[in-house]
Amino acid sequence: MSTPDTPHRPIPSRMAIGGHPLHPMLIHFPVAALLALVGTDAGYLLTEDRFWSRAGLWLAGVGAAGGWFSGIVGLIDLVSVRPIRRLVTAWCHALVAVMLLSLASFNWLLRVSADDHGAVIMPAGLILTLLSAALTAAAGLLGGRLVYEHAVGVDVPADTR
Repeated sequence: MSTPDTPHRPIPSRMAIGGHPLHPMLIHFPVAALLALVGTDAGYLLTEDRFWSRAGLWLAGVGAAGGWFSGIVGLIDLVSVRPIRRLVTAWCHALVAVMLLSLASFNWLLRVSADDHGAVIMPAGLILTLLSAALTAAAGLLGGRLVYEHAVGVDVPADTR
């Protein structure tokens, strides 16, 4: 068993360009969109200005669609790289991400099908947004553990291994 001081042998990503894993590159925009959705929902709640509901509709869509795209890339790594498949943290990260993407997609679907096209459905939309933000934080924490504790997708020069 390794301790925090013992470096792990790096686990390369199969879905990479020039040794740089794609999943961490792709996830930044969906994460930013889903977290910014908290702000747009709060803006709509406080002002009832349609600008915030339209912005929220777009953020929910970008967060859900971008998250699914990034998730597919991460899933390919999960199922095709044996050392990643053996990590409990990787499966927990995937499970939390699927729950997050399900909520985010449902949140977007509620907004796009609203009578007042794009309006925040209160309180359901706000609750979904807050749950999505919490799950985003949990998925990010687990993803960080994969990188920093298990060296998934980390490119370490041969002379430092």
